[in-house]
Amino acid sequence: MPYSNLPGFYGKAAGASGRNARALEFLILTAARTGDVIGAIWSEIDFAERLWIVPGARVKSKKGHAPRDHVVPLCDRAIELLNGLPRDADSSLSVRRRRGRCRAVMIRLTKEMTGDEVTVHGFRSAFRDWGAEQTNYPNEMLEMALAHTVSNKVEAAYRRGDQREKRRQ
Repeated sequence: MPYSNLPGFYGKAAGASGRNARALEFLILTAARTGDVIGAIWSEIDFAERLWIVPGARVKSKKGHAPRDHVVPLCDRAIELLNGLPRDADSSLSVRRRRGRCRAVMIRLTKEMTGDEVTVHGFRSAFRDWGAEQTNYPNEMLEMALAHTVSNKVEAAYRRGDQREKRRQ
């Protein structure tokens, strides 16, 4: 989906009822991977700091790279969405315990709202395109927001921060 179409789609998602729609809305707001949203648990959310800390063990990384925690600053609406979810006994934010089923539901929901073959993962691409074309944020910050691995080994060795305060913007 082109990023120019995203505000209209987001309005539909925000207006839809159900936990799947909330999960999709949260995914768009955080530019997260579907699996990260589906696998999120309450202990990963730091409400005081307004952060979602996806543990390195769940972060997709290139072979041979040690996965790092992915820290996601949360906007007001993301916090509001989380506060509106029930706190299940299994401590999961997920809509379904079976990940494949939840993933399929999010894909179907997106398709129903667009009538098109838009992929859920494509919202990350829309974020990246928007960031590159409409903002002055550096590429490395956009890549960090997407939890992409730095392919240059020297640069990766020196990059220890996560630019979270800049990324809050």
